[in-house]
Amino acid sequence: MVVQAVAKKHTAAQADTPPPPPLQPGDHLTRAEFERRYRAHPEIKKAELIDGVVYMPSPVHHKLHGTPHFNIITWLGVYRAGTPGVEGSDNATVRLDFENEVQPDALLRLEAERGGQSQVSADDFLEGPPELVVEIAASSASYDMYNKKRLYARCGVKEYLAIQMYEQKIDWFVLREGVFETIAPSEDGVLCSEVFPGLWLKPEAFWEGNLAEMLAVLQKGLASPAHQEFVQTLEKTASQTNE
Repeated sequence: MVVQAVAKKHTAAQADTPPPPPLQPGDHLTRAEFERRYRAHPEIKKAELIDGVVYMPSPVHHKLHGTPHFNIITWLGVYRAGTPGVEGSDNATVRLDFENEVQPDALLRLEAERGGQSQVSADDFLEGPPELVVEIAASSASYDMYNKKRLYARCGVKEYLAIQMYEQKIDWFVLREGVFETIAPSEDGVLCSEVFPGLWLKPEAFWEGNLAEMLAVLQKGLASPAHQEFVQTLEKTASQTNE
């Protein structure tokens, strides 16, 4: 009877404990508290912690975000299909350090056995910087181009593809000596990844919403000698790791 009474008292105490408050933009939280509040409020679809401060993006528009996001995911998915050892993700939570937890619009990463920087945690989140992050920003004034860009560079994201919808501008940054530098397009206007050889993007096709041309340019990248050599390197790295 005493055990039952203690159990009832404990249950009642739990019932009286109020749930954590919902996340609010501008909250200053630890990553543990951020995650606790996020889990307690499933109605919140996207929130990020950057240098200990909560950011919550506005509702997503169809033409200004949903459709271009879809095209980018398709483009990345085709690259992944042709490149063993590369993984992609869409809005996955990434724990960069104890004050930063983000949800990039899209990312590519190398598997750990292929030399990747990030790991999949026991609770199925990414920990550590992925090799490539893609963000679709409302404009060049967005926090994607300031707070998050600095964060990604500081934490070691090797490439950052920043799509700015209002200006119709794409910046593809590569990390060199701790600083993001812009990748210049080729003579025919194609942007080519340095970290993922063969990942080619023609901005003109993207802005026209021409997914077929985006994929046609990508197929040329996948057929390039640089991509074939990259695949061989990944396979060799995996076999050495498994020995």
